[in-house]
Amino acid sequence: MRIGCYQCASPAGDISKGLALIDGALAQASGDDIDMLVMPELFLPGYNAVTQTKPDGWDDVHTKLKQLCSTHGVALTIGLPNYTSNEIFNTAYAFDPDGRCLAKYRKVQLFGPREERIFKAGDQLCAFEYMGTTFGLLICYDIEFPEHVRALARAGASVVLTPTANMEPFINVCTTLVPARALENAISVAYANYTDREGDLTYVGHSVIAGPDGTALAAHGVGEGLITAQLPTQAEIPLSTQLVDYRPARSPSR
Repeated sequence: MRIGCYQCASPAGDISKGLALIDGALAQASGDDIDMLVMPELFLPGYNAVTQTKPDGWDDVHTKLKQLCSTHGVALTIGLPNYTSNEIFNTAYAFDPDGRCLAKYRKVQLFGPREERIFKAGDQLCAFEYMGTTFGLLICYDIEFPEHVRALARAGASVVLTPTANMEPFINVCTTLVPARALENAISVAYANYTDREGDLTYVGHSVIAGPDGTALAAHGVGEGLITAQLPTQAEIPLSTQLVDYRPARSPSR
C-alpha cells in the first residue's frame, strides 16, 4: 500500500483552479504508483472560502472528482463541505480509483468560533476497508484528541487519513502530536496540510506520513509538493500497544 499527501496553496474559492490542482495531483500520484492520495481539509472551495451557501457550480463537484479518480486510477481522500437541506458539515470523503465513494466522515471537533458558526459537528467516527487495509478518517483538530485515534485503532484501523488546514502558530501538531498519535497506537497517520496564505490565515505546511513507531515515513516543509510512503507490512510493524480496557481504581472510602 503506497500513500501520498499533496500539499499546496488553497484554491481560495476558485473551484476551477481547485479541480485543476486535484487533476495535477492525481496525475502525479498515478505516476508514482500511489494507491491513496490525501489532500487538505475543505480543499474545495478552500478552507477559508466556505460560506453558508453553495458556491456556483458546486452541484457538479462530486461528479468531476469521481471522473478525475477514474481518469488517473488513484483513490482520493479529500475535505469538502457537505451541504444538507439546512446544515453544513466539514467532511472528508474517500473515493476509490473508479470514483465510487468508499466512506464519508463528518468532523466531530470543530475548531474555533468560525467553524462553530458555519458547521454542525458530526457525531460518529468512521473506519472503512480498502485493498485489504482498514482505514480511519479524521479531520485536522480531531487528531489532537487521542481518544479519537485510539477508538479508530480499536476498530481495526492501521492507517488514519487526515485532511487538515493547520495554520500558524500550531506547527507542533505536525511535528509532535501527529507522530505521537501514530506511536501511541502503532499505526500510520497521513496528514495533508496547506501551505502559503489564504485570507487572514497562514498555513504551516509540514504535511507528514508518520509510521507506527512515530518516525516520519515522509515529510514536507513549507513549499508545495507530493510526499509518498510505502506503508509497512504487518510483519514490519513494531509490537503494538495493547488496546485493553482500562478503569481507574476507585478511591478508598473515607
